[in-house]
Amino acid sequence: MTVRPQLWLRGRLQPTASSSRSRANWREKSRRAAAVREDCSASGPIRRPRISRQPVPGCKLITAHKRRHGGNNMKLKLLLISTVAACALTSRSAHSFEFGYAGYAQKPGLVVGNAASNPPPGLYAFDQVFTYQAKLAGPGAPIIDGNPTTVHAAAATAGLFWVPGWTILGASYDAVIAQPWLMADLGDPININPAGLHNTFIAPIELSWKLGESGFYARAGLGLYAPTGTTSGANGLGSVGTPWWIFQPNIQLSYLKDGWNFTVNVFDAINTRNPLTGYTSGDILHAEFTATKTIGKWTIGPVAYYVGQVTGDKSSSFYGGAINTNRFNVWAAGALVGYDFGPVSLNVWAMSEISASASGGTPIAGFDPASISKGVSIFASLNYRLWSPDAPISQKPIQHK
Repeated sequence: MTVRPQLWLRGRLQPTASSSRSRANWREKSRRAAAVREDCSASGPIRRPRISRQPVPGCKLITAHKRRHGGNNMKLKLLLISTVAACALTSRSAHSFEFGYAGYAQKPGLVVGNAASNPPPGLYAFDQVFTYQAKLAGPGAPIIDGNPTTVHAAAATAGLFWVPGWTILGASYDAVIAQPWLMADLGDPININPAGLHNTFIAPIELSWKLGESGFYARAGLGLYAPTGTTSGANGLGSVGTPWWIFQPNIQLSYLKDGWNFTVNVFDAINTRNPLTGYTSGDILHAEFTATKTIGKWTIGPVAYYVGQVTGDKSSSFYGGAINTNRFNVWAAGALVGYDFGPVSLNVWAMSEISASASGGTPIAGFDPASISKGVSIFASLNYRLWSPDAPISQKPIQHK
């Protein structure tokens, strides 16, 4: 899964009827050329190409010997092939296969700063935005003329957080719903920029326990991403939504005392089967870390996250059994600054991915086509209360005679 463009070609490239070259020469030329389709789609926080089951006329040829990478023509050819779905120079169809989406439904680092405790009963709202500036990395990342492919993404999310004041198993109950909107683009040689609604996030149950007077709080819950986002294409991955359900159980532990917030938030994204292709992406483990100090109205401190694929993908006959990136690991660190304005609070944090690796793609001539993005994210979150059962009753206005 993850950000990893790749290609699965079925069958050999065949000479056209009009070709004047011999079959042997044609095969030699086919081994040295990659047919790159210029018009493809993308999705997720990063991208997805459109699945094509028909020959695509008019594709531009980019020969491997014209763009060398370290003097290795075969390696460059595979890098070019891995960027997008290709068309065949033949009467037979070429097939691209599902290379996953961004590797995760939820942007890593999105919930750092959130503690395991609940606020007083009420209905709260939050507005979040982020921007992500990155480049593809890994053995299968395209490198054209020495330049890696760039990745840009931006999102805005509106959500509601409900704390009704109920106690279940000694814990405070809450529920969350959020709707993200997403746009992304990838640079040369892919050049795509999808945008639309991402899948809706719903957490129907979360329970928060106060562990005596120790300052420790624990939270456990179950969230899910419903397949409500914008989708298109034969595999449903032609835009920014995904056509399958994702279940996301989480556990969280916080120490909150004397203005300190030490929090570890761990959740596992469990992907279900893509109903259009039968492909099942592996589970994605998230771990997000917060260590901040509040002084007066200001909050500041370091934050970090880890995200990685912990189970393998399961392919299907739709892709001839081909597997995409089976493992990836990303570590990031940064800092958070917040200010409490009274009616609203604002947090801003920036994080840089200091390590990113990917592996396990179906080999092409012994070459691993796996890749993933590595870059910098900037987040902002505005939080405020819409309603509270204990809100003071407004006084009647004073009338002046």
